[in-house]
Amino acid sequence: MNTGLLPPVAPEVLAEAVENLTARLRKKLDAAIEGCAAGAVRGDDGGVTVRFGEDALVTLRPGPDGAVTAADQATCTCLLAPRCLHRAAALGAAPLADPDQLAQPEPRPEPGPGPGTGVESGPGSDADPAGAAAGGPEAVRAPETGPGSGSGSAPDAGAAPGSEPDRGSEPAPEVLTAAQRAAAGALWRAAAEALAAGVTAGGAVVQAELLRAAHTARLAGLPRAEAATLRVVRGLRAARERSGGHRLADLTGAFRELLHTAGLLASGAAGPALTGTARRAYRPGGSLRVYGLCREPVLSATGYGGVVTHLLAADGSRYSVSDVRPGGLARARGAGSASVALGGAALDHAGLARGGLRIAGATVSADGRLGAGRGVQATPLRGVPWTEEPVAALFARPAAEAVAARLAERDGDPDAAEPALLGCEVAVVGAAGEDLLVREVRADAPLLRLRAAHPHPELPHTANLRRIAAHPGLLIRVLGRPDLDRAATLRPLAVGPVPGAQYTLRLPEEWLGRADLGYDVLQGGHFPPGAPAAGAPAADEGPDVLADSPLWRVRRLLESGVAGGRRAVAEAARTTGPAAAYGPLRRAGFTAAAELATALAAEADRRPRDPFGRLTQPSPDAYARAWLAASTHLAAAERSLVAASWSWSRSVPL
Repeated sequence: MNTGLLPPVAPEVLAEAVENLTARLRKKLDAAIEGCAAGAVRGDDGGVTVRFGEDALVTLRPGPDGAVTAADQATCTCLLAPRCLHRAAALGAAPLADPDQLAQPEPRPEPGPGPGTGVESGPGSDADPAGAAAGGPEAVRAPETGPGSGSGSAPDAGAAPGSEPDRGSEPAPEVLTAAQRAAAGALWRAAAEALAAGVTAGGAVVQAELLRAAHTARLAGLPRAEAATLRVVRGLRAARERSGGHRLADLTGAFRELLHTAGLLASGAAGPALTGTARRAYRPGGSLRVYGLCREPVLSATGYGGVVTHLLAADGSRYSVSDVRPGGLARARGAGSASVALGGAALDHAGLARGGLRIAGATVSADGRLGAGRGVQATPLRGVPWTEEPVAALFARPAAEAVAARLAERDGDPDAAEPALLGCEVAVVGAAGEDLLVREVRADAPLLRLRAAHPHPELPHTANLRRIAAHPGLLIRVLGRPDLDRAATLRPLAVGPVPGAQYTLRLPEEWLGRADLGYDVLQGGHFPPGAPAAGAPAADEGPDVLADSPLWRVRRLLESGVAGGRRAVAEAARTTGPAAAYGPLRRAGFTAAAELATALAAEADRRPRDPFGRLTQPSPDAYARAWLAASTHLAAAERSLVAASWSWSRSVPL
C-alpha cells in the first residue's frame, strides 16, 4: 500500500477514531483501509483528500509540523461523520507520526555537573530518529538499536582512554505512581492480546488498542513504553502489508521489548531507565576538542533522513553530531555534505568527518550528542589521521576484547544505546553473498563477516563492499559497529589503508586515509596495481555457531507465534511432540530452552472450560508470560554464542 501522499497521523487521533466505530464497522475496517491510499489526492491548500464512493470524501489537513495531530484535522462528508468508517480508514492508511518528532518547544540545556557525550545539529533535530540510523536497519537503526528505545542513560565507565565519559550524576530511582502502574498494566494487556492474535489477526482494531494504551502511557510519563508500542504497531503494519523492509525477527524483538518493559513497569519494580525521557536533555560540557572519525547516513522507516558524524576526544570520549530531518533517502544522501550548524563553524559534515572542532560552551546529552545552543562556539581544527592518537588507540585492541566489553555493558544495562564503534585491521577473504568475509590480522583470529550498515541500493555501502571483496588478500583498516545479534558480524562505516602494508588501499590525500562507505565510492584507482579486476569466487563461510545451534527451534516457535498468533503455536505443538521437537536442544545442553519452549507450547494449547463444561476463551496473560520467558532466555543464549563467535578461530585459508 502506497501511503506517500497521506500525512502522518498522531497515534491518539487514530485510536480515538477506531474507538468511536460500532462493532459492525470495526469488522469492515481492515477491508476499507486496503487500497484507500491509492485514491489520495493532494489539494492546493496542502490537504489530502480520499474519496469513498460518490457521497463520502475524507479530507486530512495536517498542521504546521506536517502531521494530523487533532481530531478536527480529519473530516468526512458522510452523514455518520466523525464516527464513520471512511474517516477511520483514511487515518488507518496513513503512516504513524512519531510523537517526539511533532512540533514542540526546542529543549534547552539542563544545568548539571559533568560533561555529556552527544552532538545535535540543526533546529529541531534533537528529536531525530537517530536510534534507527545508528543501529542499522531498526532501524536505524533509527537508528532503530536492539530492543530498547535508547532513552535510558548510558553507563558511567569513567574517563579512561577509549571509554565513555562521565554522563553526570543520575537521579535517584523514583517510585512509580499509581497512574503509571495502571497505564503499564493496560499496555501489558493490550500487548498480550496483540501477541495472542498475531500478524494474521492483528488488524487495525488490535493496533488501535495498542495505540490507545500507548497514548495513556505517554500521558502517565512513560515515553519508553510508548516508543516500544509504536515499534510493534509499525511492525504489524509492515508485516500485514508484506513490506519489503519487514523482518519477522525485528517484530519478534519488538514484542519482547514491549512485554518486558510493560511487565516491569506494571509490577512497580522498574527504575528510571525503563520509564524513559520524552526529550533529550543536555548538560554543559565545557570546552572540548573533538576529531572526526567518519560519517554515517541515517534513513529511518518514518521518512526521516540525514547524517551522523562520529567524533572522538583526546581522552577517548565519544561524541557525535546529528543532522536528521524529514526527507527520506534524498535527505540522507545530501546531508553528507550539508553544513554543520554548530557554534558558527564554517564546516560541512564531509569536512568534519576528516577534521576537528574546538568547542567552547559545549552542551552534551547523555547519549553522546553535542547540542547547537546559542552559547556554543566552535572553531575548525586540523584533522587527525587514523595512524595518530587518539584514533590509533581504536585499532590497538583486539576486536574480540572490544566486543566482550560491549556485551558486558549490554548485560549490565540492557537499555544502553547501540554499541560504540571499534576498529580492526583485517585481510580480505572473499565475498559471501552481499557480505564480505575478512580475518583480523593477528594470531588465531576468527573469520569476521562485514555486512552493509545500510543495505539500501541507493547508498554505496553494498557496492563498496563488493569492490573490496574482489581483492582477496587486501589489507585494510575497518571502523564499524559490531552487530551483537549476529555471530562475528561487523557493520563497517569506514575503511582505510594499513600503515606500512604494500597490498592495501591507496586513497586520495584529501580523504585523510579513510573512506566513508556510506558516501565515498571506491574506484579502481583506489586499489593497488595487480589486483584482480573481476570478482573473486565466493569464500567458504565455515560454520556459524549461532545458525548451526539447535536454538533455531525455539526461534521458529516464537516467530510462528508472532506471525500466526497463539493458534499457530498450539498447532505446532500438536503436529510435533515435545520430545521430537526439543530433544536436540536437551542433547546439546540447552535444557532450559527446551523446558521453556515446552511450557509455551502447552500454554498455547490450553483450552479451559467453564463450570458447565463449555470451552472458554483462554486469558492471553499466561500465554504472554510464557512467550516472554522463552524469548528472554533465547536472547541471552544467543548473546553468549555471539560472544564466543568473536574469539573462536575458524580455519579458512587466506
